Amino acid sequence: MLKIGYCCAHERFQPLPLLEYGVEAEKAGFDTVWTSDHFHPWGHTGGAGGFCWVWMAALAERSKQVEIGTAVTCPILRYHPAIVAQAFATMRNMYPNRIFIGLGTGEAMNEAVFEKPWPSFRERAERLEEAIKIMKLLWSENFVNFKGKYYRLRKANLYTKPSSPVPIYVAAFGPRVTEIAGRYADGYITTIATSASAAETHYRDVLLPALKRGAKSAGRDPDKITKVYEIHLSYDEDYDKALKSARFWAGASLPVMFKYAVTDPREVEEHGNMVGDEQVAEAWAVGTNPEDYIKQLEKYIKMGFQHLYFVSGSPDEIKTIRMYGKHVIPYIKSTYG
Repeated sequence: MLKIGYCCAHERFQPLPLLEYGVEAEKAGFDTVWTSDHFHPWGHTGGAGGFCWVWMAALAERSKQVEIGTAVTCPILRYHPAIVAQAFATMRNMYPNRIFIGLGTGEAMNEAVFEKPWPSFRERAERLEEAIKIMKLLWSENFVNFKGKYYRLRKANLYTKPSSPVPIYVAAFGPRVTEIAGRYADGYITTIATSASAAETHYRDVLLPALKRGAKSAGRDPDKITKVYEIHLSYDEDYDKALKSARFWAGASLPVMFKYAVTDPREVEEHGNMVGDEQVAEAWAVGTNPEDYIKQLEKYIKMGFQHLYFVSGSPDEIKTIRMYGKHVIPYIKSTYG
């Protein structure tokens, strides 16, 4: 079944306004609310940094049925994977069938601030795979022993188990972690900040084959792994207003911010100020009418994605959510089901 989600971005908004946006998203007909799990934001001016696990439970209390999860949690440095397993087991125990988790290899922005050496990508990928194994074991078995390359457990037992296994989504933009998603994940998340044709080619020729390789190596059916696409948008009837608002995220469009151990939001913002408006407009799909976003969703549906959620750079979140609820979601659900 096709699902549409809204992302509550802790980098940009304080927790109480985000609760309002999450509740409004459920009223508008969104199936899921995703939320970022960051320590630092991607910009200093106007940035925020709430702890999303606390916030998720608050949203679950204030809403009725919308599914809630992270995009994404890094379970390898800032958090020990056993603590991640405990937190999400507790939430899924309290809110059955409503809590899921997105996982990734993380960014230095959130992990390297703890004065630990920032590992190579290879090590982070290996840690992620071990972390997923630990979480699955703790959710399903008792008194777990685990001896890996990076983590060890000795008779670790979660006395509060989830009501059912927590669905795991793995985010990846290259083949190595995409294969890990194929081996273990219920869902696979990606996004490609490039032209539409290049994004489609990279997904078709690189990412999707890697997902299938990973699934087949574990004896899994790759067609049963939900494909999720993260969309970036900024909406307002006034184009210039929408573009200006999206500039908060300009630094996050620079690959250097992910490649190196950059930890200071002020530095990210300084580099983001050098990004041109044209680049921001393309990366954040600046638009002024619902048709702009209907066409965007249709593009990814035709690529085979079954779950689409958006991160917003819009100047007015409530207006954007209601625009989706009134125009985009009804059309997409009635057309593609």
